[in-house]
Amino acid sequence: MSNRDVSMRQLRYFVAAAETGQFSQAAAKVHVSQSAITTAVMQLEERLGVKLFERMPYGVSLTAEGNKFFQHARHILDTLQDALSEPFFLSHSISGVVRVGASYTVLGYFLPNLLARFKRSYPEVEIDLIDMDRPSIETAVCSGVLDLGLTVVSNATSLHGLESSVLIRSRRQLWLASTHPLMQSTSITLKDVADHAYIMPTVDEGEASALRYWQSQGLEPRVAFRTSSMESLRGLVAHGFGVTILSDMLYRAWSLEGRKIEIRPLTDAVPPMELGLIWAQEAELNDSASAFQQFLIHACGS
Repeated sequence: MSNRDVSMRQLRYFVAAAETGQFSQAAAKVHVSQSAITTAVMQLEERLGVKLFERMPYGVSLTAEGNKFFQHARHILDTLQDALSEPFFLSHSISGVVRVGASYTVLGYFLPNLLARFKRSYPEVEIDLIDMDRPSIETAVCSGVLDLGLTVVSNATSLHGLESSVLIRSRRQLWLASTHPLMQSTSITLKDVADHAYIMPTVDEGEASALRYWQSQGLEPRVAFRTSSMESLRGLVAHGFGVTILSDMLYRAWSLEGRKIEIRPLTDAVPPMELGLIWAQEAELNDSASAFQQFLIHACGS
């Protein structure tokens, strides 16, 4: 096959499969048949000469090569979307400062790529980015200290005085080591997980949000470790000291030591993590803040 044989359609189908973890869900997401997804992935694997996915009983998982290709494919599709959607004559004329509060999860796993894309289209807009926890961001946005906030809105109990837009809904799955006994199960419930040591993330209200869906099932995890460090959590899971449940947005296939971290879906109705944008009700955003607000909503397909 030649370079001409790689199409945007194939990249889009591949990215959908990577993001959903199942060819059937990818097909529904991009409104095509499952065979179209399968064919596109097979053609890409033939062109690249590597396996992009490991086929599992419950779906598919990116290989190390597949994960690298996924990053490139997402960049290509994002760049094309920005090129087609941004009014260049207007974007280059806007200048100013946007005051934005963002929490740890947003800063580390969501925002960097979007900031780079925004700056390409709005080079004269400065983003004054402040690392804050969710309650502090909500207070600062309400009072006008911040123009916008980016938080895990599914952790919020009330957004009084605020408008919000959910930017992404990231499913939660079980993370575990390749050698963990649960890898042999054809389906996994929270009750199954409760029988094993659990690594509890505490960053960005992680424990409080986890306990809500555990307690809704009348269960509680057998917590072996608590940590606010994502890299420590990855290492503990990868070495088999316990399992955890976290969103796909945070997932990375390898620990710092180079050990594989597997993911498995849960049969229980575990709610997704919702990351969103907030602003004050009836706020009159300046041109720069309004441009950043609309860019994020459009870029995330909200």
